[in-house]
Amino acid sequence: MTPAPDHAFEIRAHLAPTRPVGHGDGETPEFAPIAGGTVTGPRLTGTVLPGGGDWSSTRGAVCQLDARHLRQAEDGAVIDVVNRGHYRLDPGRPAQYEADGPQVAEPGVYQRTAPPPSSAPTPPPTAGWPRRSSSARPARRTRSAPW
Repeated sequence: MTPAPDHAFEIRAHLAPTRPVGHGDGETPEFAPIAGGTVTGPRLTGTVLPGGGDWSSTRGAVCQLDARHLRQAEDGAVIDVVNRGHYRLDPGRPAQYEADGPQVAEPGVYQRTAPPPSSAPTPPPTAGWPRRSSSARPARRTRSAPW
C-alpha cells in the first residue's frame, strides 16, 4: 500500500525585501529576511517568529534554497526549522494542485524544499511529530507576498 500525502499545515511567511549578499562567479546570492507570519492547519497552529530567512544562490535558471526560521506553536513550543531545496523555471510545467484543490505551484515554476536529516535540535514532545515524518514542501508566492 502506498501512503497518501496528508495536509498538516500551511505557512504564510512575510518576507522583507531581498538583499544581495555578494556576487560569485556565475551566481547571484541573496537573502530574504523573514518578518513574521502564520502557521495554520490540522496538525500545527501558531506563528512564524521574526528573524531567520531564506538564503538563495541562483545559477542560470536554477536557484538553490536554504531557509531557516523559528515557529511558535499555540502551546508555546518553539520549533527550529531548516529547509533546503531548489527553485527553477520550467516554461512547459503546468500549475500544480493538491488533491483537495489548492494550487501549490504556479505554471512554469518548480519549487520544493525538505528538511535535511537531523537538521535541528529535537523540539518539545508536543511539536516533535514533524521530525518523525517525511515531507516535501511545495511553495508558492501570492500577490500579497511577492518574492
